[in-house]
Amino acid sequence: MADSRKPASGNRAKTSAIAGKNASKKSAVKAASKGSAKKSKKGSSKRPDSKAGANAAPAKKKRLRDQANKGKRKVKVSDETAGKPVVAEKPTHKNPLPYGNELVRMLEATGVPVSIEAIARHASLKGPKAIEALKTRLGEMVTSGRIMKNRRSEYCLVSKIGGIAGKVQGHPDGFGFLIPEDGSDDLFIPFHEMRQLLNGDRVVVRENGVSRQGKRKAALVEILERGKTIVIGRFNLERGVSFVVEQGGRSAHNFLVAKHHRHGATAGQMVKLEIVEYPNKHREPYGKIVELLGEPSEPGMATTLAIEAFEIPNGFPDSVVQQSEGWGDEVREADKAGRVDLRATPLITIDGADARDFDDAVFAEKNAQGWRLVVAIADVSHYVQVGDAIDTEAVKRSTSVYFPDRVVPMLPESLSNGLCSLNPDVDRLCTVCDMQVTQEGKVSKSKFYKAVMRSHARLTYNQVDAAVTQQDAATRKQVAKVLPQLEALYDLYAAFAAARKKRGSLELEIPEVRIQMGEDGHIDRIAQVHRNDAHKLIEECMIAANVEAGGFLHKNKTPTLYRVHEGPDPDRFEAVSYTHLRAHETRGN
Repeated sequence: MADSRKPASGNRAKTSAIAGKNASKKSAVKAASKGSAKKSKKGSSKRPDSKAGANAAPAKKKRLRDQANKGKRKVKVSDETAGKPVVAEKPTHKNPLPYGNELVRMLEATGVPVSIEAIARHASLKGPKAIEALKTRLGEMVTSGRIMKNRRSEYCLVSKIGGIAGKVQGHPDGFGFLIPEDGSDDLFIPFHEMRQLLNGDRVVVRENGVSRQGKRKAALVEILERGKTIVIGRFNLERGVSFVVEQGGRSAHNFLVAKHHRHGATAGQMVKLEIVEYPNKHREPYGKIVELLGEPSEPGMATTLAIEAFEIPNGFPDSVVQQSEGWGDEVREADKAGRVDLRATPLITIDGADARDFDDAVFAEKNAQGWRLVVAIADVSHYVQVGDAIDTEAVKRSTSVYFPDRVVPMLPESLSNGLCSLNPDVDRLCTVCDMQVTQEGKVSKSKFYKAVMRSHARLTYNQVDAAVTQQDAATRKQVAKVLPQLEALYDLYAAFAAARKKRGSLELEIPEVRIQMGEDGHIDRIAQVHRNDAHKLIEECMIAANVEAGGFLHKNKTPTLYRVHEGPDPDRFEAVSYTHLRAHETRGN
């Protein structure tokens, strides 16, 4: 790509030509002005105001010419190009902002930390807007780790100072470790260096010998970025000195709190503290309490502390709530237009007994080729448009977070538990993967479409297992209206399982545990969850739909994310193969 600061050779000729033409016109105007002046001089006795009129004409022409030439590049006129009628080129950027690579090369050449003013002078940037744009670009480069900014607000390359950039991992006993960004081995950070650091800080260090355990030892060079601004902990008051001890924190620091910043806290309470001053070599960090969370023994306090400690967004801005509630409580008739009507198809949801929202529904029926399998997913994309208030807030959250006693949703409740949850006996918008599965458990064809559905039952894994596997009469009576679909799903699952075994897929039965809360809001027990065929049935249906979705996206060359599993470790694979071979030989003998 041609550099926008240097016109192409053809454009230089054009620019020179028009400049030449302008010069010729200027000469002609000047000559005309002289002629008019002489003529007016001769007749001055007859026309006393002729001199003013003669001077007014060239002044007007000059003003028009200046307006026409405003913003055009000034060039030197050559004799060869003068007088050629072409239009002059306007520059796209007077002083373009340097790219990241250019800034890196400049810092490499400089070899020492430099200020933003020096960088701006080197790049010939002037004016507050240009400086602000440069500051933004440098900030992005600091965040990405390409360069560093020291405490004097000067920029330099980490490599130029022999530094290693990374993140601090603190320890309650006062020492810490640096996790390097380049993936190299950790460095030990001794106590005296950790005095001014907090867990999560991003820093630059240099190697400074070896610890007694044989680890590289770090000496602090620069703090690039603080890892936290908020601390969750217990408020303490001892001999008139108030401070907060971080809850579960990897830090030996006590966060001092002035009396006027206690926010009414009493000793032993859990609080949220905002850091006002970070620690240094000579003093502890200082902060102010911004919220009282309650007593440690209060029901649900463990969840509250986790939400606050990990800064999980809790609650939604008014703009997001208003936009979500604007969709109403029921699917509007206009939103159903153009969709396939599956409301008569007995789709059902099968989830855990404690599930709060229902994302997917399934349906299966036997046919001549095998089975028709329908997997329907709540059509969230209909309600969340790219870049709108709901989408912007959802991006910040990335996912819903599930705790034993509550959920912090990614979307407002009117959507997450309402229009985007496939609740029974109400119309819902969905996206469908409609598949034909062979007798051998292979998907022979599939199609995707938007639909409107109505869940015919909200079932649990244990309920389905009792009805089909255990043949419990009472449960079968409860689910009688969808029992044919359940039995068809089990037959389909058997075909999927046989195909999986034939492919040699691994059967990983990893125990799952669940925290169960008591009536008082505290943890009652931690129990293992028993997986039955109903769990596996839903998994196989979801895997089939996901494989078809991946194939559809790949076929249509649509960029997307794929989860790629690493291959087995060669040594472990060889060991398993050897064990399998020996077992086979033993059986043969």
